[in-house]
Formats: sequence, structure tokens, C-alpha cells
Amino acid sequence: MKRMLINANQKEELRIALVDGQKLYDLNIENTVNKKKKLNIYKGIITKIEPSLEAVFVDYGSKKHGFLPFKEISEEYIINKNNKNINNLYVGQKIVVQINKEQRKNKGAFLTTFVSLVGNYLILMPNNFNLEGISRKIEGHNRLKIKKILPHLKIPKNMGVIIRTSGIGKSIKIFKWDLAIRLKYWKYIQKKVKNKNAPCLIHQENNILTRIFKDYLYYDIKQIIIDNKKIYTLSKNYLNKLGKKNFYKEIKYYDKKIPLFNYYQIESQILSAYKKEIRLPSGGSIIIETTEALTTIDINSSKYTKETDIEKTALNTNLEAIEEITKQLRLRNISGLIVIDCIDMSSTKNKKIVKKKIQKKTKKDKAKIKIGSISKFGLLEMSRQRLHYSLQESCYHKCLKCQGIGIIRNIESLSLSILRKLENILLKKNIKEIDLNTSLKVTLYLLNKKRKYLYQIEKNFKTKININYSKKIKDSNFLIKIKKC
Repeated sequence: MKRMLINANQKEELRIALVDGQKLYDLNIENTVNKKKKLNIYKGIITKIEPSLEAVFVDYGSKKHGFLPFKEISEEYIINKNNKNINNLYVGQKIVVQINKEQRKNKGAFLTTFVSLVGNYLILMPNNFNLEGISRKIEGHNRLKIKKILPHLKIPKNMGVIIRTSGIGKSIKIFKWDLAIRLKYWKYIQKKVKNKNAPCLIHQENNILTRIFKDYLYYDIKQIIIDNKKIYTLSKNYLNKLGKKNFYKEIKYYDKKIPLFNYYQIESQILSAYKKEIRLPSGGSIIIETTEALTTIDINSSKYTKETDIEKTALNTNLEAIEEITKQLRLRNISGLIVIDCIDMSSTKNKKIVKKKIQKKTKKDKAKIKIGSISKFGLLEMSRQRLHYSLQESCYHKCLKCQGIGIIRNIESLSLSILRKLENILLKKNIKEIDLNTSLKVTLYLLNKKRKYLYQIEKNFKTKININYSKKIKDSNFLIKIKKC
């Protein structure tokens, strides 16, 4: 049985797990550190136009300005009413934008003017001309049924809709009700845009329950179990308003002493999402490394010794690893370019088997995925759409010891680096004295092993260097204070 488990007994963090029996297959963690801004609508100001990037930068109220490509700007902003050949964009222009991709590290948010208002059963796109679409996840008989319903919806001119998976089995009446609410809300947004000064927030997609049920409540979920009384009550009221009676009946409050995730034996499965190396049942392993540009996943056969020859070992280890990799992509919400280093296979047939396996396992993934072929070097490239903050961004911060590198310099190398830095600083004139604050190990090394060299520096530059041990400074960190003449 497929269940949605909502662990909300800690106010700082809310966890949503989708399980099939006792097998975890999807996870989302909401916390107070990273509040989601995706789909928020803002009234912004164009601050810069960059023809070379085919984009403009928009101040929408965030410290870092958003990136808005020309192709994401609707005609109402570009076309000059008097002369259609003249581009109407200018610095200082007011513009309504929606966050398509959230700000990430040094990259600003990716914006669009093609607004999407996500309803319970459909998505209204007010300035997307006459688009009538159906979610790619709706297939077969259900798709044909919805195609017959679409012509009966009175969609205003120059607007579009997309039917969501939650719309499967719903009547024309329900779709019309959902559409009417979105149209009403769009009028409210337009009114708010006229009355507000830019930059400002117009619409916030921040209701956590709304987001949970919109994103994760599929028709194949048979039970919803919540361990927080307040969230349970709000969920019941929300589902009742939506008329989702099948879910309303199956929503349960969990009040046992054993923690919810422990009861369903998924806590240990969640812990795997925090590990760099994951052991596979048959003895193989995968190692996941994420960088600014991409994520690399290395497959190792390790202790896998079941097969009689190397080709079979490579194939079966790769197939078993793909099963775990596709799961980890969802649990960690890894996005962008992903490179999987498969164990070398000489057979083209076996390479195709591995590719088919990953295509099958990613079919039900919420994110859009593109998969390449396995190269002659055994590398399989794929890309995965960014939906939310990754687990790494939500739950980790840069290590103060290693500055995010993952390794730290040894004492000898670090000490020599500090000496060079001191010499470089002393090249500037009018420096009377320098205070160097370091960790205990570095302090001892400099005073015991490099005392003569320090004396020589002082003599050459006619200055004084004070080396102090600080309890607050750890390992590879140090602090230099300069006193000028």
C-alpha cells in the first residue's frame, strides 16, 4: 500500500515521505532556513538590459537581482504599440515576474513573465496564448477522457490551461469550479499590481499544506498519516474543502509512542541520503559527489562476487546501482547535470539494458529528466530538473574547517602558506606591527620550527610579528591584524 507520511512534531522541520509498504521512494524536507519562493509573483523593475546574454536583470526585492531571458518576456512588454519593429524594453520599466527557478548560491533567481497559477486540478496561464495541455504523466484512457473535457471549459482568449494528474476522474463541473477560482484570483493579482509600488511581492505560494497536497498527493496514495494534531486538523479541513472525499476518509492521526518514521522503518532509509558512500545489497557501492557544476556518481563492484565473469559482474552491479541511484536523486533532490561512472561493459547490448533500466526507473519522477547514452569511457550523462532546494542546500552549510573543499591542508603546508602571506602583506609600506592569530598546532609549529625565518622577516621589513594562539580559531583558519605606523 502506498502511503504519505507527514512528520511534523518539530516546528523547525517538516518531513514528507512517500512509502510503498515499508520502502521509501520519495522524500521532501521543509525547514525554516530555506523558505521556498518558487511560483511567487512580484512586481519588479528592469535594472539592466544585456543583449549579449539575451536577457534583462530585474530587481524584485531580493538582494540579488533576478535573471529574465528575452524568450521569457511576453509580447505585452516587448512590442511597441506605435511601432512593432521597436523593442519596448527599457531600464526602469515595471514588470510582473514569477520565480521559475529559485536563487542558488551565486546565481540569481530565474524569472518569467509567463505566469502560472497552480490550482488543485489545473494550471491557469493568463498570458500564454490559447494553450490547452495535459500533464505528460496522464496516459491512455485517462488522457482521452480529459481531451474530451477540455473543449467544454470556457478558457478566455489569450489564456491557457494544463490539466494536472490530480484531475484524473474529475467531472467537468469541478474543472469549471477550479478554473473560475484561478480567473478570479488573476483579477485580484492585476488589481494588486496597479496599486503597489515596485519592487514588491504580489503573490506568495507559501501555504505548506497547499504545496504538500498539490505536489505529492497522487491518486495512487491510499493513506495519509500525520503525527501532529494541528497539521492533521488543518489537512482534514483543506481536503474537505477540495472535495477530495477519498483522501479525507483515509487521513489518520498517529499518536503512538514510537516515532512515525521509525514505526514504518524508513528512518534508516532516510539516513542513506546523508551519506557519501552507499553500500548495495549484493556488495557493490555508489559514491555521490556534488560540485557547483555537476554531480558525479561512481559505481564500484567492491565485494560483488556472485557472477562467473567480469562482464556479468559489471552488468548486474550497474543494474543494482541504477535502482539505488534513481532513488537517491529523488531523496536528495539532486538537479542539473549528473554524470554516472558505470563499471566498464564491452557489450553494446548490456549498455542498452542499463540505459533502459534508468529510463524505466525515472519514468515516474516528478522532475523532467533527459538521459544520454553510455559513452566508450563508461560515462552516462543525464540532466534532472530542479524542483526544490536540494537536501545538501537545505540541511548543510559550508564547513568552517575546510571552507567547503572537503579536505584541509596539513600543518607544514599551512604554516608555509601563512609565512608567504605575511611577506606579501609586508611589501606594503608603513606597517609597524602584525598580530597573527592561529590554532595551537600552527602556533607551535611556527614558534618551534620557523622562529629563525620569522626573525629574518622582521629584520628585513623592520616590523614586529606577534604570533598568538586562539581557542576560537580551528585547524586551517587564521586571522591577521595589521597595525600601521
